[in-house]
Amino acid sequence: MKLVTFEVGGQASYGCLAADKIIDLGRYFGSRFADLRAVLEAGALPELAQAAATLAPSLALADVTLLPVVTNPQKIFCVGLNYKTHVLETKRADSDYPSIFTRFADTLVAHDAPLVKPTISERFDYEGELAIVIGQGGRNITQADALKHIAGYACFNDGSVRDLQRHTHQWTPGKNFPGTGAFGPCLTTVDEVPDLGAQTITTRLNGQVMQHASMSDLIFTLPVIIEYISSFTPLMPGDVIVTGTPGGVGDKREPPVYMKNGDLVEVEITGVGLLRNTVKNEI
Repeated sequence: MKLVTFEVGGQASYGCLAADKIIDLGRYFGSRFADLRAVLEAGALPELAQAAATLAPSLALADVTLLPVVTNPQKIFCVGLNYKTHVLETKRADSDYPSIFTRFADTLVAHDAPLVKPTISERFDYEGELAIVIGQGGRNITQADALKHIAGYACFNDGSVRDLQRHTHQWTPGKNFPGTGAFGPCLTTVDEVPDLGAQTITTRLNGQVMQHASMSDLIFTLPVIIEYISSFTPLMPGDVIVTGTPGGVGDKREPPVYMKNGDLVEVEITGVGLLRNTVKNEI
């Protein structure tokens, strides 16, 4: 399934994409599951799939406003320096462990929503990434069991305010401006992507390819990341893990290339989706 969270007529709901139409599952299930996080907490993805197989689409995709795939994750973790090409361009040393930082839920924006360039910086950079959404929570999850805990995948653009990111060795300030983390367009369930390593990720800025890599190029694989994060904190249904960006970021180009007002940035992961956002100056 490809699941979306959306707003129509001032009401938020969720549903299943069927080409350019949506099966409104939120309306069907009513108060049982308030949102996709509630679906995941209840372990109800199979029930959603069964309903989607029997219901007809009731909405046109063009008539709704998409929201971030999961609007209210309890935790958002991001992995830095997880492709060798990015490690090389940053001139950093290899690490024995994943580099983890956090994002806040109020930084998220949806597919086709503006990605907000902060007024205080001219160094607003793109980072195309794969996001995974946790379906089954747990603590001290082993690598052998890790993939069972993933509900699905989405595209992510980890918009980075580079100057604030580098005020100190802690990256948090440059990664948490409102409206800088694009997340969508849909949650593609794991059964739709049986061979994630065969997929590719591409970031385009105004149509020009800036990043391109195979998902098999991840330094720390999804099982390693899940095992590591769950060793220090419990993962909960609906939590998001953003798994790292390939080489080609704007900050390391000669000359540097940063996102500016009016730019169109796209992150496409084969088998998962295409996330598109226009950059807009902060008001």
